[in-house]
Amino acid sequence: MAKIEVVMPQMGESITTGTITKWHKAAGEVIELDAILLEISTDKVESEIPSPIQGKIVELLYPEGATVDVGKPIAIIEDDMNAAVEAKAAPAAKAAPATAAPAAPAAATSTPAVQAVPVVEEDESGFRFYTPLVKAMAKEAGVALSELKNIKGSGAAGRVNKADLETYIASRGKGGAPTKAAPAGTSAPTGVAQTRGSDRVEIVVMDNMRKAIAKNMVISKQTSPHVNSIDEIDMTNLVKSREKIKNEYKKREGINLTYSHFVLYAIVQALKEHPLVNASIEGDNIVIKKDIHLGCAVATPNGLVVPVIKNAGDLNLTGIARQLDILANKAKTKKLTMDDLTGGTYTFTNNGSFGTLIATPVILQPQVGIFCTGVIKKRVMVTEDDAIAIRSMMYGTHTYDHRLIDGELGSKFLASVKHHLETMNPENLI
Repeated sequence: MAKIEVVMPQMGESITTGTITKWHKAAGEVIELDAILLEISTDKVESEIPSPIQGKIVELLYPEGATVDVGKPIAIIEDDMNAAVEAKAAPAAKAAPATAAPAAPAAATSTPAVQAVPVVEEDESGFRFYTPLVKAMAKEAGVALSELKNIKGSGAAGRVNKADLETYIASRGKGGAPTKAAPAGTSAPTGVAQTRGSDRVEIVVMDNMRKAIAKNMVISKQTSPHVNSIDEIDMTNLVKSREKIKNEYKKREGINLTYSHFVLYAIVQALKEHPLVNASIEGDNIVIKKDIHLGCAVATPNGLVVPVIKNAGDLNLTGIARQLDILANKAKTKKLTMDDLTGGTYTFTNNGSFGTLIATPVILQPQVGIFCTGVIKKRVMVTEDDAIAIRSMMYGTHTYDHRLIDGELGSKFLASVKHHLETMNPENLI
């Protein structure tokens, strides 16, 4: 019989921790090779983690919501399937006499992962497991360790997890009894309704991705003096051309031809004409990137992610469309890798897909610029020959780091994107 440790995987060179967002299996269950064991999130990506072996899950060492260092054991799986079958056939083994307890330390020495189990506290009712996260939350909320024994845990082996403690704190704050814990293996609600004075509020704990986004946005604003150049772009010819070719393109490529594909292509051409925008600042040095790795914001149910189209400068319109389609599908199915999310040199975000007219986005560090498009709307416009016409118009925003890019370069870059979109002939590009 062999017990195998499953450790927190490293999702990238700069990633040192991961947060367990969901266990797909419970202790005592049998799991197949490559079946999904759990979901984790980091400050850059969410991923489903498969089981490295087939066997019986002996123990889940951390509850959902716990943040664990990379390389630290998070579960123990027994790979002897015959032993697993025997264990199921002999439930009486669970009722072993108390005198057998001293044998536990010997088993622990044969499984190094047991030494990585969260902090163990002993109270009047015996041993209880409390993770560092739960202990820290309890301390912050003024809940004594002796009080934790009053909480019915929903984690592995009845362990008190983050959601259990949040529910208890909320109930205690209202003077009520602790709410009955959710069954093991189910996700507890992320928000807890509370009353403050005469106002009713809902407190929702940020998930790992939202905390990372918040942190990165604050850092970006503190690092880069943001400047926005905004112009209106006449998309009329592009709208008409796309309508003519989109059905044929869909049949041929299996991809819906969107306006984002054209904007991305125009941005690539503008970056080639203004290479300083495709740069970053490192100390007192300006690092101009020779390759264009174009990030494109993609909305997912759990937040916004920015996968990167690598070497976009070497791709035609169809190549960009194919790569974006692959990345978008991976984002929606939580299959993005760290390579998909890193190395970007410039970013595009399309707020127009949500009906927004104009937006001023935040730069994704260490890049020095980001381009944002609004919704395409028909408007009455005065043309260059003083005629009045109905045109399909769109606002484009170039947000840039004023440490490196001044108003002239920032505006010229925007003008270049505008020019390529207004003069583009999609039929010649696909």
